[in-house]
Amino acid sequence: MLPQESTLLGRQVPQLDYRGVIVQNADAIDRQRSLPHEIQYLAYFHNACDQIRGEAASLQFFSNDQYRNPMVVRIAGLGYQRGFGGHFHNDNSITALRDIPGLVVGCPSRGDDAATMLRTLTALAKVDGRVCALLEPIALYMAKDLHEPGDGAWLTSYPAPGEAMPLGEGRVYLPDDGSSGDDLVVFTYGNGVPMSLRAVREIERRHGWKARVVDLRWLVPLNDAWIVEQARSARRIIVVDEGRRSAGVGEGVLTAIAEGGYGARPFQRVVGVDTYTPLAGAAFLVIPGEDDIVAAADRLATT
Repeated sequence: MLPQESTLLGRQVPQLDYRGVIVQNADAIDRQRSLPHEIQYLAYFHNACDQIRGEAASLQFFSNDQYRNPMVVRIAGLGYQRGFGGHFHNDNSITALRDIPGLVVGCPSRGDDAATMLRTLTALAKVDGRVCALLEPIALYMAKDLHEPGDGAWLTSYPAPGEAMPLGEGRVYLPDDGSSGDDLVVFTYGNGVPMSLRAVREIERRHGWKARVVDLRWLVPLNDAWIVEQARSARRIIVVDEGRRSAGVGEGVLTAIAEGGYGARPFQRVVGVDTYTPLAGAAFLVIPGEDDIVAAADRLATT
């Protein structure tokens, strides 16, 4: 999913795991203008959170911009891996990332977005001294197909070197007929994007609704104004959040919609369970699936 962006930076990428001392070393490296780091899995972030929250991300604030800690941290995470996983390799807890002031978090769902998002995060770090995280859905690393095996519909071309993704800009997938998709608007990110695109086909078959899928792409900060704009014309709303129910991204989306004046729209939230991720097939019992999205639409059809 990420081509060769990290190697193009021209320096070795240190790997941050559960050892806080490695994060401390990363802070020192960053102050010498070396940007890229990697936390091997999202679950390991929690062990490094104190250094990122209390030192890396806070240095610029507490020094009144006398010192900066430009850092781009690649974090492989989220769920839906098959044949490999458990809590550490399929962790879907995003809440701790959302609670760090000043941190910028992007989550791409396809290859071209990963490349242009990484470029933007790198620029934010180098120019503004920001601490940034690229949350990479592991299960989508090798994804090629979308609706049918062999359709190649999730393959993208590598973006030209000059292309970057504007901070806060999402992506909208309209219905196949090009209509606005106002019958149902699905807000999601990461693995939820291809899942939702498959689910809305079944929803249209069952209910005749034209739906559009809104890929947030940027999770911290959420682009509240853009979310409200997408909700403005929606007759119904589903928020698909592969994180946990408590304090997840979906709560932020629904808050933005409500504060924007559209809280009365019929809505459903499809979200993970507040639990650790179990092993093997049991993992899929606690995270959203396509059937859950269709079931949410069925409930909306009865309101």
